[in-house]
Amino acid sequence: MPEKQTVERAREDAREGKSPSTQAGEFVREEMHHVREGKHGAASAKQAIAIGLSKARRAGVKLPSPSGSNVSAESKEKASRDSRRGQTGANHKVSAKRSRATSQALKKKGHSAASKSALSNQARTAARKRGAASRHNAAVKASRTRKAA
Repeated sequence: MPEKQTVERAREDAREGKSPSTQAGEFVREEMHHVREGKHGAASAKQAIAIGLSKARRAGVKLPSPSGSNVSAESKEKASRDSRRGQTGANHKVSAKRSRATSQALKKKGHSAASKSALSNQARTAARKRGAASRHNAAVKASRTRKAA
């Protein structure tokens, strides 16, 4: 369950017309804080990011399902399930046993997945997969949409 502040910040981003990935960034940021403060761990930076994106989809952020040949069918199905849950807004009782099992499993994972170096490595490898033009366009758009300091 995301914190109220996180949901509010994401809604503010939506009101300002920012992209869904920017809105989802708030949830990923919260997830990194959770891993850092020891609320639970993650096997890798990628897993911590995926948990944050899942929370964002469930909170109603209109993120597309992951695409590409290296994404498993289970991941795509989970993402579409999360999106449906976020769009309908229907709440149902969550299995306490399953929640507890998930929490216990995550607590056994390491906390270095959210370290500065791990996130830096993840960002670098993700950027390397995109082309130079794509990175340039992202930087130009960021400078256009940046809040006035």
